Amino acid sequence: MKYFGAHVSISGGVENAPERASELGANAFAMFSKNQRQWSARPYTKEQANKFKSNLKKYNIKANKVLVHDSYLINLGSPKVAVRQKSLQAFLDEATRLEQLGLSLLNFHPGAHLNQIPEDECFDLIADGVNKAIAHSSNVTFIIENTAGQGSNTGFRFEQIKSIIDRIKNKNRIGVCIDTCHAFAAGYDLATSKESFNQVFKEFDEVIGLSYLKGMHLNDSKTPLNSHRDRHASLGHGTMGKECFEWMAKDERVDDMPLILETPQKELWKGEINFLRSYAADAH
Repeated sequence: MKYFGAHVSISGGVENAPERASELGANAFAMFSKNQRQWSARPYTKEQANKFKSNLKKYNIKANKVLVHDSYLINLGSPKVAVRQKSLQAFLDEATRLEQLGLSLLNFHPGAHLNQIPEDECFDLIADGVNKAIAHSSNVTFIIENTAGQGSNTGFRFEQIKSIIDRIKNKNRIGVCIDTCHAFAAGYDLATSKESFNQVFKEFDEVIGLSYLKGMHLNDSKTPLNSHRDRHASLGHGTMGKECFEWMAKDERVDDMPLILETPQKELWKGEINFLRSYAADAH
């Protein structure tokens, strides 16, 4: 079964997110656990957490189809000790907040070396942070999101993600989310033909393993293949076109995981979800 959704707002309280997803016709969603541009936030009240769980049930959304994105400030691979320590503390707090809400999927960008340390050393630091977060939590799975390769960001090549996974002690608590815009910008051609689309999945399977794929961000790209620029576009409004998202909607390799829109025109989300679901229906 396919689970489509969008990254919804938590404005007015995290407990409002399930209703906002339901209004889009979604059966999955993504969200931030707090303000994504602040290091810390007040803990959830028991009432908030209970209301969130109650609303998931009310709107028939499974907890394992909610993909929580961590704060944009976090850089587990930072060569700056103070930033890394602050990042780790915030990352541990993210895991705690997920468990309070009964959720299990924490999506994160791996980190950036800032051209100050070797890539392998950055991978060591990222993995150390994830290993500590795994030890700190009970059932959170930490989901590495591929990047477009802007600046000194790591994780834009499948081999880089594999290098991080290799350093994680508990492989059952690590996964990957492929962002289609990021992948395309990093040189993975999901759009030119069905053959090139399948080749990307084949390469992912050979390098990382499809068993690690736990979610997708479905975004078109404003910039061309291999641009290394992270610029999301609405489906069919960018350089990838619409056909590759039809292929994605039909593809059994992405069944039973959250497939999340982060496209810029929120007013199009409902239509985009309907578009994706119409092709998923054709596939079965």
